[in-house]
Amino acid sequence: MSKGKVLVAMSGGIDSTVVALMLHNEGYEVIGITMKTWDYAASGGSTKETGCCNVDSFNDARKAAVENGFPHFILDIRDEFGDFVIENFVEEYLAGRTPNPCVMCNTHIKWRALLKRADAMGCDFIATGHYANIHRHTNGRYYLTKGLDELKDQSYVLWGLEQDLLSRTLLPLGNYRKTEIRKMAEGYGYPELAKKSESYEICFVPDNDYRGFLKRKVTGLEEKVDGGLFVDKTGKILGRHKGYPFYTIGQRKGLVAVGRPIYVTEIIPETNTVVLGDEEDLNKNEVFIAGINWQKYERVADGTELLTKIRYKDSGTLGRLYNQPDGNIRFEFYEDAKGIAPGQSAVFYEGEDVVGGGIIQRK
Repeated sequence: MSKGKVLVAMSGGIDSTVVALMLHNEGYEVIGITMKTWDYAASGGSTKETGCCNVDSFNDARKAAVENGFPHFILDIRDEFGDFVIENFVEEYLAGRTPNPCVMCNTHIKWRALLKRADAMGCDFIATGHYANIHRHTNGRYYLTKGLDELKDQSYVLWGLEQDLLSRTLLPLGNYRKTEIRKMAEGYGYPELAKKSESYEICFVPDNDYRGFLKRKVTGLEEKVDGGLFVDKTGKILGRHKGYPFYTIGQRKGLVAVGRPIYVTEIIPETNTVVLGDEEDLNKNEVFIAGINWQKYERVADGTELLTKIRYKDSGTLGRLYNQPDGNIRFEFYEDAKGIAPGQSAVFYEGEDVVGGGIIQRK
């Protein structure tokens, strides 16, 4: 008897392929779907295709489906993806912030596109190869918890998933380590897949060169922003730069020589100014967060103690959360957090559980 019908997002990589085969063997009626989010050649960079949006990946996904007797489709969501994710990526850099396109894609595009097609195909669930778990609280709310493999845990990039998405999502890899998944791939008869490397590049940015991508996307950008000022925290001029969008908080290389290590500590797009300082100037004891999505609880009371991660590989810092009149959050850290970058995500944890998250603001 079938456990239900599930639409599995198959990128052609090891994780999503193992998810599809695992669910298929467990008795689910699996439909594989590969989403084409971006035409790599149209990006204007190199012609080499990497990551999840290339023909080889599509073929690998389809091959696994055909060999195991379940259907597979390719879903073209380039328009949906480009209109939101890429425009947001460009707008954020032009606003002096550092975006996280994977979070935006998961939150606003990928899951919604999957659920829409799942409903059209009569599927009960959607499934992906992310390393995280989903639980249902006694209060009836669905929430993420960290994956077993600390090195692979992806709960940070899924904080934006809302209740209707979480309630329909299966994440089979949450209780496995990557090494176990590679062994599973071998056991399923895919030794080459087990050795397949992973891509950590932004799928639509050729060669991971975001500066070159911005220059190609925004006509005349270089000329418009060239010659802005590097200043220190007192306003003293230290030199001229190539344009504020081409710098990120915490950046150390490609700045100006002052006889000691210095870092980008603030970006002021209104005046095309990049503020430089010492490493200790990157330390902040509070952060303001907007665009909040609560998972574990409907809301969180002022003064609640939580651990907050301000970047994917951040181990997190304890502090207290305070609701603001405008609906945003102010989070006070017990110890200074380093390199808080507006545009990145701040994700609140209670132990292993994702309480919620949002986007870091300049002030």
